[in-house]
Amino acid sequence: MKTISENRCFGGVQGVYSHPSKACDCDMTFGLFLPEEAADGPVPVLWYLSGLTCTHENAMVKAGAQGWAAEQGIALVFPDTSPRGEGVADDEAYDLGQGAGFYVNATQAPWAPHFRMWDYVAEELPGLLGKEFALDMERQAITGHSMGGHGALTLAMGLKGRYRSASAFAPICHPSASEWGRKQLGAYLGEDEATWARHDATLTLRDHGFDGPMLIDVGTDDQFFDHLGLDAFAGAVAARRCEAVLRLQKGYDHSYFFVSSFMEDHVGFHAEALYA
Repeated sequence: MKTISENRCFGGVQGVYSHPSKACDCDMTFGLFLPEEAADGPVPVLWYLSGLTCTHENAMVKAGAQGWAAEQGIALVFPDTSPRGEGVADDEAYDLGQGAGFYVNATQAPWAPHFRMWDYVAEELPGLLGKEFALDMERQAITGHSMGGHGALTLAMGLKGRYRSASAFAPICHPSASEWGRKQLGAYLGEDEATWARHDATLTLRDHGFDGPMLIDVGTDDQFFDHLGLDAFAGAVAARRCEAVLRLQKGYDHSYFFVSSFMEDHVGFHAEALYA
């Protein structure tokens, strides 16, 4: 593992690191904020998964999460959204290929050799973090924005008992029925839609539920509202009678101005679960 940068931040340290990834067969970069309490022992962990076109850096510099995490003594992990580099497949469209990993393990050419973001976020990166940093991997929570909200919800439901809570900002929560989803799931996983279900938060929630609390925020002026599938997800929440709060925030759009406006709420929400 290589240290790219470390900066003092709200009494803690905001670091950026790279490492060779076996899951993605390339070098991967991630951001990690460690609060001041990490100097005295392991601290709980909140994962933040970013959306289309983003790297580890977008949320790290735009979401305003570090200050709230410092108040709660919580670490923040900012993974990249896809494999990158020479020899890694890509597409001219912004919503497929590099920057658009969709947090799945691709099975189709040309994506399969590198696009294994599920394994990277679920197994490889947690293993590295637990070994190298003062993190309490028994206390984890997860959040994300847009495509990252999709990843946060599907990982939370797919890895039973891993995360104590899950939240999302404007998540793509029914991708198998969305323009943001059918294209990517078909490209990465093939035409058999049965293989898509575990990567569709609405279908997974409907079939398996989620044991922890959930918080979802979406802006009423989100320019991509119709791509998100919020109505279907709300129906699954009601059908399963899950512990969930879904909020429509009047006048907000899909941007990081929206995300940063409600970040305090989300960090506080996860802190309650992590310290319960």
